[in-house]
Amino acid sequence: MTFCEKIKQGKFLITSEIGPPKGIDLKETLEDAELIKNRVDAINVTDLQSSVMRIGSLAVCRLLKERGIEAIFQLTCRDRNRLALQSDLLSAAALGIENALLLTGDYPTLGDHPEAKPVFDLGSVQLIEVARTLQEGKDMKGNPLKGTPKFCIGAVVNPGADPLEPEIIKMSLKVKAGAQFFQTQAVYEVEKFKLFLEEMKKNDIKTTVMAGIVLLKSAGMAKFMNKNVAGVYVPDNLIKEMEETKDKSKESIEIAARLIKELKPLCRGIHIMPIGWDKKVPLVLDAAGL
Repeated sequence: MTFCEKIKQGKFLITSEIGPPKGIDLKETLEDAELIKNRVDAINVTDLQSSVMRIGSLAVCRLLKERGIEAIFQLTCRDRNRLALQSDLLSAAALGIENALLLTGDYPTLGDHPEAKPVFDLGSVQLIEVARTLQEGKDMKGNPLKGTPKFCIGAVVNPGADPLEPEIIKMSLKVKAGAQFFQTQAVYEVEKFKLFLEEMKKNDIKTTVMAGIVLLKSAGMAKFMNKNVAGVYVPDNLIKEMEETKDKSKESIEIAARLIKELKPLCRGIHIMPIGWDKKVPLVLDAAGL
């Protein structure tokens, strides 16, 4: 059963993600993916995560597919104009990649080539519309395609955004544009996530939402996110746990598992973002009973 079929049947979904390396040695990356091959429904491959130059998502997605792993191709608006975005979507379909997570992307100044010129020819809502249009057999200008791609289209949402209303409005637009599932920004406050779900209900937004889990590596990381990542807040009690523990790895896994257990009854899936701690994902799944 494909990832998209599982969504349609209302299955509880588990995804994780890998960040491709800077270079072409993919041995460790592929080994990490093999560790969770039979534990998750799909694996996201990030697209130049944090605006850092790396090998591309599309190539790694194809290598995962060759190993029997369902991949989610992440594609950002940051680096490509509408010609390249459409071309990359067609290329993904031609290579057998059926899932695409379409997002805006971080600004280049955050990465290791801060002088890079951003493109942002399209926004994320427009890119979702483009993917839907390609599936209808035509490009953005209405020109017919020779062969029609099929995608399971995903998008992102930040349930901790403040104010939340603009995020809800944009989420609604993404659903109307063709998004079939959503992976959220990191969730550390379950009560805020419940409020987000209530706002979805009030605005009659019906879609598959997968709660995002980012593994905390240290109290310093938590404080950095609180200061620099909009819509993400790590509560003081979790920071205290990370400060006081002698085994940060073990504590991080326990916190992630605890959050997953609290979030699981509320949503349709969990998306784990290990941010370099890929080998710990099986331990998180074990601790969370997934």
